[in-house]
Amino acid sequence: MLLSLALAALLPATPTLRCDASDGGTAPREIAALESHASLLADSALVALYESGATFEAFLAGASARREMWLRNWAAAEVPAEVLARAQAVGGRWRLLIVAVDGCSDSVNTVPYLARLSALVPSIELRVVQPGPGKAVMESHRTPDGRAATPTVVVLDERGDEAGCWIERPEALQDMAIKARAEGKIDDFQKGKQGWYDDDAGASTLREVVAVIAAAAAGTPACGSTPARTP
Repeated sequence: MLLSLALAALLPATPTLRCDASDGGTAPREIAALESHASLLADSALVALYESGATFEAFLAGASARREMWLRNWAAAEVPAEVLARAQAVGGRWRLLIVAVDGCSDSVNTVPYLARLSALVPSIELRVVQPGPGKAVMESHRTPDGRAATPTVVVLDERGDEAGCWIERPEALQDMAIKARAEGKIDDFQKGKQGWYDDDAGASTLREVVAVIAAAAAGTPACGSTPARTP
């Protein structure tokens, strides 16, 4: 189960983020010990964090870093017809708790499209929180290569329980990043990343997040393409 958000004060301070924090965080043994005391509080803490979050419109109004890109992506954001139909067919009530920061290139290339999905599908709601209050969420939902990153998206069901998650960037792009980092070519990846996002126009993000919501509705919660961790 997710670390209780009440533990944020007990974890090491996170530096100001653009997209990720690679300081290693709390040792696994310490995290496990803290989780054992906090698991019963996690879902209610997630709901409280969600309710404290900003609507996308409010977040957008306050965005200063990468502002032109935020505005451009929001204005141009569309949801592919097949993805929209799948999202509408799921039904129920789903809340996307998103930890994001305006200066992050992955946030600006994914969150506006999720906001458009939420605007078009009444059963999907969305709130955005900053990495400070969202630290425990990021620490307990890491990328495949072990980083706490923005955006971190946690799906809450109608009871407020965690039902799935999606981390940082689409799977294909994440695979490219992990390979580039392993080969010492991360600078080349960074140079080509925005072109990939521009060509994709949010389609992969939308497809993967809607798949997570559909999996949750089917009783098989997932984090991206990976089955979600059990308590």
